Amino acid sequence: MRPSDEPALELPGLVRDRAAEGRAKAAHTRARNLAEAEIVDEDPVVGVVLDLTPAHLDREFDYAVPAAMSDGVRPGVRVKVRFAGQDVDGFVVRRGDSTSHDGALAPLRRLVSAEQVLTPAVRELCDAVAARYAGTAADVRRLAVPPRHAGVEKVPSAPEPALPAVGDLLTAWAPYPAAGAFWAHVAAGDGPRAVWAAGPGEDWPALLAAAAAHALVAGRGSILCLPDHRDVARVDSALTTLLGPDHHVTLHAEPGPARRYQDFLAVARGTRRIVVGTRSAAFAPVHDLGLVAIWDDGDELHAEPRAPYPHVRDVLALRSEREGAAYLLGSFGRSVEADQLLRRRWAHEIALPRETLRSRVLVGVSGASEHALRRDRFAHSARIPTEARDAVRWGLERGPVLVQTPRAGYALRLACERCREPARCSACTGPLSLTGPSTPPQCRWCATPEPDWSCPECGARGLRAPVLGDARTADELGRMFPKVPVVTSSRDRIRDRIDAASRIVVATPGAEPVAEGGFAVVVLLDTWLALAGDRLRQAEEAVRRWSNAVALVRPGGRALAVGDPGHPALQALVRWDPGGFAAREASERWEARLPPAARIATVSGAPGAVDDLLTLVDLPSSAEVLGPLPPAAPRGAGGPGADGGDVHRMLVRVPTADGQAMAEALQEALRLRSARRLDPVRLQVDPPQI
Repeated sequence: MRPSDEPALELPGLVRDRAAEGRAKAAHTRARNLAEAEIVDEDPVVGVVLDLTPAHLDREFDYAVPAAMSDGVRPGVRVKVRFAGQDVDGFVVRRGDSTSHDGALAPLRRLVSAEQVLTPAVRELCDAVAARYAGTAADVRRLAVPPRHAGVEKVPSAPEPALPAVGDLLTAWAPYPAAGAFWAHVAAGDGPRAVWAAGPGEDWPALLAAAAAHALVAGRGSILCLPDHRDVARVDSALTTLLGPDHHVTLHAEPGPARRYQDFLAVARGTRRIVVGTRSAAFAPVHDLGLVAIWDDGDELHAEPRAPYPHVRDVLALRSEREGAAYLLGSFGRSVEADQLLRRRWAHEIALPRETLRSRVLVGVSGASEHALRRDRFAHSARIPTEARDAVRWGLERGPVLVQTPRAGYALRLACERCREPARCSACTGPLSLTGPSTPPQCRWCATPEPDWSCPECGARGLRAPVLGDARTADELGRMFPKVPVVTSSRDRIRDRIDAASRIVVATPGAEPVAEGGFAVVVLLDTWLALAGDRLRQAEEAVRRWSNAVALVRPGGRALAVGDPGHPALQALVRWDPGGFAAREASERWEARLPPAARIATVSGAPGAVDDLLTLVDLPSSAEVLGPLPPAAPRGAGGPGADGGDVHRMLVRVPTADGQAMAEALQEALRLRSARRLDPVRLQVDPPQI
């Protein structure tokens, strides 16, 4: 027998020690289980909402409180419970001594954390948002409460420091006549509501910082919701300059989950009362909330892409009403929804006098006007006419110049030079484009190069580019002004700030940098492309993007749009009247019974599932069911498969007064379908685009 095959020898003492250790462990386990099974005498019942998405489980479930967990179990804490044979996460929302359950209650399995992360006010807000958008509260709670980091919870939040001497915080708001009364109500503890029409050249981050600081001096907290992390960084910097670095937190995805949870806990513990962030910041558990504000509500980034797809504008409006906080909606442009808040007198307007607006910036349009044609007979067709070149030259003598173009890239679309037929890929019929001045045409869908392309209609080999991007625009401007630096800002190479040196910045909408001291001139190219399309908000979105760019002009600067001078959208820009344009859009939509004259829900899914849902739902008598409609392509889609396949899409429309009844009926229908385990459908109430 080899040594390795010899049986192992066990010493008798070692065997006895292991047996004793096993008996002690078993006794400890029994004692622990007994302690956990022992139900506390005082307030032994808790209501728990589960982290489960099926709609029919979107309610409270009662559990018993073990004595070992009693001290830490409070409304708002995370727990684990046994449900349907498995451990499930949930939040305690109620504790008391009564239950509607007839049998014995199952005990809580584990107290995950003693941190109260779901406050009663936020929990009720989640329920209200779910009801408005016909969703489940569990989905909304996932937006409201970030994932837990146990290590972060062990570190106490630094106490809120004393306020520095800040002087008169509202001096910057003095040009707005109605602002004084609004901020007086905020200081008095009231909940006024306003739509703020920011003037061109306004340092809006500084004004929002002053507003939050004003509320903090009055002992009230604030939530400031911005479209993206670049805007968050600007307001963060303004607050740091005004109050120092330790009076506010930022809640957004950029810093990472651990830092985000750390800042969230500081708010939940009450050591920070000013929150600056993106969509999820609307649910922040701010103590003594006195002000909720949203900037640029027309930006599509404010619409949550996950179910139930709430919009920050509506979430903050619900929160303002429920908690008595002041509501401020600010922007350079104006959405139709903001216009409706004013029409319904739900909010009042804070705006600059017309004479002040006229002194801030001069906006012109270069197109087929008589004056432009006298100077340049090709002004009706030139992409960068003489008037635009003169404006750029004038601006370069005084500082940086911004040129906004609607698309990123080089030549996004190609067409036959002779017959104007769109150039298509020979492999998949996708559109051809150019990625640079020396690269051959290639397909935007399958990336197949087409160096030997010829037109199948007329046989010509020449190509023209009807749609140009920022890279091609930069090339053209570089040739026009060879001694001037030209930089681009778009996609993954966005510039946040530039200095005051003379240069040309070519940027796409939303990627414009902030210039030190402001831009001397802003030129808007290809305005026809921004207005092209059949989307409901096409013109509204164009005016919003143009207004945001023109607002970057320094006081006394100029702006020039290249396009049709008679178009109502460009006329609104020339007059700097986004409010009047929004009112015009709203009137046309009322005539067509489109939002905001109506509330709309889209239902998408397999044809049978959609039909079943609409048969099951008890809609208001005023409801109209329209469709089937073409499936909505995903954002950015355009290649093969963008048609959505075998997807049925129906539209439900009701008058605004019946909107909540429609949402509740759809929500109940989803619960019934979930309980019966029928095929899922995608439901979206008040979609940004129809």
